Amino acid sequence: MPASLVRRIILCLTIAAPAIVFRVTGFALNPVLDLVVFGAAVVAASFLLAWAAEAAQKDISGALAIAILALIAVLPEYAVDLYYAFRSGSDAAYEQFAAANMTGSNRLLLGFGWPLVVIVALVVANRGLARRDPARVSALALPRSTRIDVGFLALLAVVAFAIPILGHIPVWFGALLILGFALYLWRAGQAHDDAPEEFVGPAKSIAEMPTRARRVTLVALFAIAAAIILACAEPFAEALVASGSSLGIDSYFLVQWLAPLASEAPEFIVAVLFALRGMGAAAIGTLIASKINQWSLLVGSLPIAHLLGGGGTDLPLDARQVEEFVLTATQTLLGVAIIIALRFHRWWAFALAAVFALQFVVTDTTGRYVLSAAQALLAVVVLVMRRRDILPTLAAPFRRREVAEDHADAVPSASVMD
Repeated sequence: MPASLVRRIILCLTIAAPAIVFRVTGFALNPVLDLVVFGAAVVAASFLLAWAAEAAQKDISGALAIAILALIAVLPEYAVDLYYAFRSGSDAAYEQFAAANMTGSNRLLLGFGWPLVVIVALVVANRGLARRDPARVSALALPRSTRIDVGFLALLAVVAFAIPILGHIPVWFGALLILGFALYLWRAGQAHDDAPEEFVGPAKSIAEMPTRARRVTLVALFAIAAAIILACAEPFAEALVASGSSLGIDSYFLVQWLAPLASEAPEFIVAVLFALRGMGAAAIGTLIASKINQWSLLVGSLPIAHLLGGGGTDLPLDARQVEEFVLTATQTLLGVAIIIALRFHRWWAFALAAVFALQFVVTDTTGRYVLSAAQALLAVVVLVMRRRDILPTLAAPFRRREVAEDHADAVPSASVMD
């Protein structure tokens, strides 16, 4: 095993070690210290997961690898969110936190993650072209194989509106979402993508190891990271709630934004590294796949965790949570409208980030519903402009085979240049 990889693994384990000691001994000084210690452990374990998941593409090629990478990278988010849902089965006070964590992670992923990797990819593309062509790349072109992912996300965006309409998440609805995710994985496994594999950093070190050593390393990293996350998810989740009261900060706000930021930071870093390597389509593809599994598997698992925790067959939502779901669903619809033509223009990246930032300024219920309506209206306008892409996108998940014609990653064709 390369020395650089060993050093990084040891660093992650060193960061996680205090949390394991706290967990085993039951030591707890104060909620804020617990939040820092267990949060750092979750982040460290997330990096181990991200490196292993990226390197695993050496053995699993194509769209399925991207889908699995996206799923594994957000496992820390699942652990925290499912804990809140499970605890809500016996303590109704935790019902709000399950929805808060999920909606926050979804909006952070689309409103911050998507624009970030697109801008980075375009900057890299323009630097590469500067010596050969004075024209500037203004949009990131996605391969046609991405239409399957966009199609699934479009269907989920429409189905998601049923949640605020119902006012709760039934177990049967959750089961349907989980089946939808299973269908997505199956279709991703059928997709043909011959794009070359490129690795960076620790993932590159793992991928270049002999087959047997690589697979042993991958299994070990997955097992160690999973053990750390499972050990730290409960105390981290509890520390988030307690720290809000201790610091005089709304616990709902901490659960909604701090936890997803900690658990998804490694995923963002992996996506940005893809973009920096000129793999813009792979970068945004990873985040699109993450959005799909969060909006299907994660949401679908919440009512089941609630039931297993002693609750009923429905996960209740109060007025604030319904508001959050509406805001998240309309943002998802806008995201689908932006990428439905398999082009992500830089101005749409700025616009998506700006709309995301607005929600931190517009905090009252009326204002948030107005913001949701604005997102929905803008999405409808964009979809009308791109109406020719709607039916092919909605049909893509159900076709036997979506032929991938172009796998150009970060350097789009001249048609998308200024």
